[in-house]
Amino acid sequence: MTLDQQIQELIDNAPQDGTTPALMQAIAPAIRSMAVQLKHPEYYVLRTVDGSWLMVTLKSRKQQAVEKNIVSAYATLNDAVVGSKIMSNPTLDPLPIPVTHILFHMLALKTVDSVIFFETPNDLQTGTEIFRQTIQETIRTYVKAQRSPQPPIV
Repeated sequence: MTLDQQIQELIDNAPQDGTTPALMQAIAPAIRSMAVQLKHPEYYVLRTVDGSWLMVTLKSRKQQAVEKNIVSAYATLNDAVVGSKIMSNPTLDPLPIPVTHILFHMLALKTVDSVIFFETPNDLQTGTEIFRQTIQETIRTYVKAQRSPQPPIV
């Protein structure tokens, strides 16, 4: 599925409450701008028995009081399976999710600080981290730009 198809699916599946589809349409360029920076159209996210995404808390080695909650997104099913073995939890279920949906869902996951996209197959040491705050700021910037009047082109 292309990024444009993924965005359209988000818009089509938004609650038909009179505002959410328009909101989705407004934030779509921001979500798309982040998604094009990643290498894959979909990633595998580990899902727990209750259906929620696996969240891991990481602590700073240098500052033990500093911690963050992350979700891992794997480029391949095999990498996700290896990731679940690293977590020593055979009940985790790898679920393929379109990249735009992962970015959008990060807005709602208030307890998650970032998602780490493991872009290169068979490399679970290096990833691209995108913070929820960055997603929010990017969306704010796009929405603000859409609302502000554009000067006439001369």
